[in-house]
Amino acid sequence: MRRIHKIDTVFWSIIGILVLMTSCKNEKTTPDSGYAKVELSNIATSQETPSKKTESFNEYWYAGKAEITSYQLEQIRYGEARQGHAVLVYVTEPFLENKQVKADYDNETNISVLKLNSMKKFNTGIYPYSIMQSTFYPIANNQHAIKVSCSVQEWCGHVYTQINNRDRFDVTSHSYFESEGDQNSSLEKTYLENEIWTQLRIDPNTLPVDSLDIVPSLEFIRLKHKELKAYKATATLKKGNYTISFPDLKRTLSINFSPEFPYAIESWEETTNGLTTKATKLKAIKSDYWNKNENKDEFLRKTLQLK
Repeated sequence: MRRIHKIDTVFWSIIGILVLMTSCKNEKTTPDSGYAKVELSNIATSQETPSKKTESFNEYWYAGKAEITSYQLEQIRYGEARQGHAVLVYVTEPFLENKQVKADYDNETNISVLKLNSMKKFNTGIYPYSIMQSTFYPIANNQHAIKVSCSVQEWCGHVYTQINNRDRFDVTSHSYFESEGDQNSSLEKTYLENEIWTQLRIDPNTLPVDSLDIVPSLEFIRLKHKELKAYKATATLKKGNYTISFPDLKRTLSINFSPEFPYAIESWEETTNGLTTKATKLKAIKSDYWNKNENKDEFLRKTLQLK
């Protein structure tokens, strides 16, 4: 009987060890998603619930409305200043990590992002230009933008570029120019100028400063037909201003913003080879614009001082 009891003891000891090992294996660990990090992680997932932000942050960005701001634009193109307007549309959205598109349904695996749609419209002589850039940046503020895209349309044709944040930055590019054509490539992860505009709205104190490698905006790359890669730059952060200088490109971007939450962008200047593009704030509203698509809603364009 003592032998049987001993065997039983050994048997249940082994079972206990196996249960413990299984429990450890199945235990889920949650990565640190603190948003006060300047060095952005390459982690694929960055989940942070709205409750982890301040009450004022939640009330402003999770109220079911977008922030829409119009700007008077003076755009340099072909060596001359062109009059036009720019619009920045900021809104929070649930985002799918793998497909890297807006989620249609609520799911605990969705990533909360701050999306920026940046639009410019201006004329060059007889024909118009339309430029749109989209940035999807995690609210957690602990990794690079998950996705960035840019399209440029004018009478000669249209071009499109997209960056997806995966193991590397996967780049897809389409153009009507023979030398650019249809291309697929990849880049090592580094700072993106496009993501600066969203990171700033979450917490400007986390913006990268001093010497850094940064990929210029996709708009600049397209309009100047530059190689899509990271360039050496120097960034400075002062109260209400963030400036990036690219010595090799002879280019400087200066963004002026409110130093208090929600860090609204008041104006910006982009100087290349001594010529400066300027944008000055006209009007800002909060609106669920996706529900404002009837003729009676056109008065909102007048509110934004858009023709």
